[in-house]
Amino acid sequence: MLIRIVDQVDLQEAYQYLQAPTAGGIDLFIGTVRDNAKGKNVVKLVFEAYAPMALKEMRKIADRAQAQWPLERLVMLHAVGEKRVGEPVVIIGVASAHRDAAFTACRFLIDELKKTVPIWKKEYYQDNSVWVNAHP
Repeated sequence: MLIRIVDQVDLQEAYQYLQAPTAGGIDLFIGTVRDNAKGKNVVKLVFEAYAPMALKEMRKIADRAQAQWPLERLVMLHAVGEKRVGEPVVIIGVASAHRDAAFTACRFLIDELKKTVPIWKKEYYQDNSVWVNAHP
């Protein structure tokens, strides 16, 4: 498993890690900063995390996924700091012998990460800013 909180997510690193001779499918989810939220123009996002707890929770989610699906490799990378529109923020990836497990596990991983991992996001607009997704 490759699980990290990073300053910049690296798509090439994630893809290289996921390559396995026994894997017939690699599924990658790349979350990026979009230019709008709730009808407002987004200028940037700032992510903060309590890394020790975030990594612990990410590992728990990864362990659950590996117990539920036959995965060869698994990647969970999340960036912290200031991110501009278009920048990648999170990479979730899995490699499996078959695509069904890869697709399902990848969806599970990103959904659970967003629900339970202590990573906070502040959205900056032209005229103000607000903290969103303030979970655990």
